[in-house]
Amino acid sequence: MIVAGVDEVGRGPLAGPVVTAAVILPDEFDLPGLTDSKKLSLKKRESLSVAIKEQAVAWSMGEASVEEIDQLNILHATMLAMQRAVIGLNTEPDKVLVDGNRAPDFGIPAQAIIGGDGSEPSISAASIIAKVARDHLMTAYSETFPGYGFERNSGYPTKQHREALITHGITPIHRRSFGPVKDRL
Repeated sequence: MIVAGVDEVGRGPLAGPVVTAAVILPDEFDLPGLTDSKKLSLKKRESLSVAIKEQAVAWSMGEASVEEIDQLNILHATMLAMQRAVIGLNTEPDKVLVDGNRAPDFGIPAQAIIGGDGSEPSISAASIIAKVARDHLMTAYSETFPGYGFERNSGYPTKQHREALITHGITPIHRRSFGPVKDRL
């Protein structure tokens, strides 16, 4: 049975897209330290992301834009991004495992697993490559929109970020439907 693991990164930030990944791992893989991306150092995530992409049977990324998040809400945008990640796989899975308490309709069997990013290797792998990709994206945004600390906070509502909203205003990558941003409109 071909199983894809899916996870998301970026549901809570005030800025940037929500990013998802889908990963199909081979029966045999050599990825020591594979676990939930939040439990890994930046250096370990970066090296594992490269190794996962090298060893995976297939991997794909999905994304939902800030505009989609504002139009659909974060939950529905996340489900859409997960569907995009699975559709992007070059190998069709027989089943999809999703981190969390719900899974979107993939047109194939799917199972939501709370804490799956720490217990299911394919979900852990998806967690890692999604986190690395989103962190790189937010670092790139920090060059376009300096002063918000995106390279450090990835768009989460840190003190610096909330103060920058007051000082510098709202950027095109801010989620206008999220409270602290909505309050500045």
